[in-house]
Amino acid sequence: MDIGAELYGLIDRLYPFHRSITGDGVRQTLKVLQEFVPLQINEVSSGTEVFDWVVPDEWNVREAYIANSDGERVVDFDDSNLHLVHYSVPVHRTMGLAELGKHLYTLPDHPDWIPYRTSYHDKSWGFCMSHNQYLGLRNEEYEVVVDSSLQPGSLTYGEYCIKGESPDEVLVSTHVCHPSLCNDNLSGIAVSTLLARQLTKQKPRYSYRFLFVPGTIGSITWLALNKDRIQNIKHGLVLGLLGDSGKFNYKKSRRGNTEMDRLVCRHLYENNIDHGIIDFYPYGYDERQFCSPGIDLPVGRLTRTPHGEYPEYHTSADNLGLVAPDRLAESYELVSAILARLESAEKYLNLKPMCEPQLGRRGLYKKVGGESDAKDYQMALLWVLNLSDGSCSLEDITERSGLDKAVLETAANDLLQTDLLRKL
Repeated sequence: MDIGAELYGLIDRLYPFHRSITGDGVRQTLKVLQEFVPLQINEVSSGTEVFDWVVPDEWNVREAYIANSDGERVVDFDDSNLHLVHYSVPVHRTMGLAELGKHLYTLPDHPDWIPYRTSYHDKSWGFCMSHNQYLGLRNEEYEVVVDSSLQPGSLTYGEYCIKGESPDEVLVSTHVCHPSLCNDNLSGIAVSTLLARQLTKQKPRYSYRFLFVPGTIGSITWLALNKDRIQNIKHGLVLGLLGDSGKFNYKKSRRGNTEMDRLVCRHLYENNIDHGIIDFYPYGYDERQFCSPGIDLPVGRLTRTPHGEYPEYHTSADNLGLVAPDRLAESYELVSAILARLESAEKYLNLKPMCEPQLGRRGLYKKVGGESDAKDYQMALLWVLNLSDGSCSLEDITERSGLDKAVLETAANDLLQTDLLRKL
């Protein structure tokens, strides 16, 4: 099976599951992912303080519906898990249309679509339906049933770490809290899972930590419980919205010029990939938690069309027809190429950084060739020494200097034969 078909097949399999920020749907999803990678499933008790937040009560739903006076279910959670406002409290009442209407949500501009709504922080209830369904409601009494539980339990997230040659880590995070929405964010879940599987078969230089967390509260919880690990994270990506037909969009980290920021921008440009670059702003997905000022990790976000910028976003139209195997494969291959480029990026450390060292007595001004070649080689020596502080790759030095990468590689290799430079 080709990678696009496999990604789409995984999305198809996960599509019916009822996911929210807590509950059995998340567990069900993560158990499927364990078939691909040895994912560790973690449970964090409700009430746990995580920075300025508290892990919420766990929410599960047995059934939810609205029935008319004939007993016909005009809205049924079993038909679509978008029909119920997430975190709705239990209800079993009979009421008229006027009262019921205060708890109904539709999209008049898209009358056949069901909106996705949540109520995580208010003890309320509600139903979502297509506007055409709403227009068909009669002015009569309705039975309203929300058979849900909202009680102390736990928040569930998945984590998988691949040990590389170095303890330095690359973080890849995706959110798992959305119900039957394919682009947002089953596409991110599928791409992350199969990337983790592929890296398991390799012997990477970096270590890789994959997180499958409920949005916002999940990343906050992980960060609060893993303060001792944060210092190991040297690069990171938040993945989502990877199956639609839009161009790629990369949102830079808070720092704005990390190696990942530079590498992704360079890769998109050099390969003529249609893309947009977004400067950091403190809203969006979990990059805003990883890049919060007290944590400030070098984490960017890669999507296709950003959240809220395609009409199907957070509606029932974000279905299996919105994502396509070829676009999923393109997203997978792009992230794979970015990580491969990161893996191969050579870095050096200048061992005598206090002023310019004497190059002549080390035989480094003996370049044979034309005058222009000699000048480029001499400048390459100086550029490599000047930028080899452990943070710049050879690609960074190439971009900064404007010199040909081949001559920089020659200069670096010659410097490695002396006491001036070592490879990291």
